[in-house]
Amino acid sequence: MQEFIEKVNTLIEALPFIKDFRDKRVVIKYGGSAMVEEDLKTKIVQDIVFLKYIGMKPVVVHGGGNKISELMKKMGKKAVFIEGIRVTDKETMELTEMVLTGLINKDLVSLLNRNGALAVGLSGKDAMFIKTSKKKPAIGPDGKSIDYGFVGEIISIDTAPLIMLEEHGFIPVISPVGVGEDGETHNLNADTVAGHLAATLKAEKLVFLTDVRGILDNDKKLISSITEEEAEDLIKNNVITGGMIPKVRLAFYALNNGVNKVHIIDGSIEHSILLEFLTSAGIGTEIIKEKKIKT
Repeated sequence: MQEFIEKVNTLIEALPFIKDFRDKRVVIKYGGSAMVEEDLKTKIVQDIVFLKYIGMKPVVVHGGGNKISELMKKMGKKAVFIEGIRVTDKETMELTEMVLTGLINKDLVSLLNRNGALAVGLSGKDAMFIKTSKKKPAIGPDGKSIDYGFVGEIISIDTAPLIMLEEHGFIPVISPVGVGEDGETHNLNADTVAGHLAATLKAEKLVFLTDVRGILDNDKKLISSITEEEAEDLIKNNVITGGMIPKVRLAFYALNNGVNKVHIIDGSIEHSILLEFLTSAGIGTEIIKEKKIKT
């Protein structure tokens, strides 16, 4: 009997969080090892379905860079990156769209559906809801222009298709592919899509699932909560480095454009989303506009 009482107490402890987040939109950027390991995939999907059933409105944006690189390697095509951005020629764009929209997106939608949700997969080309422009060329060390190819930058996001799906009980699952003004397909960074989408939807939360615990300090200890000003200092002092910088920058963008909180969490931890959403401790780093002054 005691075991069942403890389970009920756990549910009761989550009640304030369930009340606070009911009817709130949350955008989840799904990436990292949680996309690869089957057991983790199932647990992440179960978390998302749980959020839906307790009244939240999840929107999922997924990546898939590793899968794209794997397929390119099998086809004898070398992946080229400049400043972390995949140079995307026409053939690479076709492979990218095939992997992101045709494989990963449908696999995730199917898994959500099998676990009790109603999910619908979209890319930015559907209803042209993510409009993009071609990314401007970079200037290389030799002073020559470097063309990124079919890499896009977001111009606008029309949330009407997502809201329509949401109103009918569906979870939108977004493949990071956009459409240009003349109909060309553009490859987009999934983190960027998640950040801009969360801002456009004025989401309550934006969550980045990664393979790291969150933002770490100089002693490699997890920082549980951080403001934009504090994060800027850590960037200047080379504490926040590498791929974490663009995530933090996107967090700033989201926070300054209508999102209440941003979380960076380790998706390799079982049920990481529920631990972050429904417990007082959380498991990752929460990025907020400003900290409340204790009185």
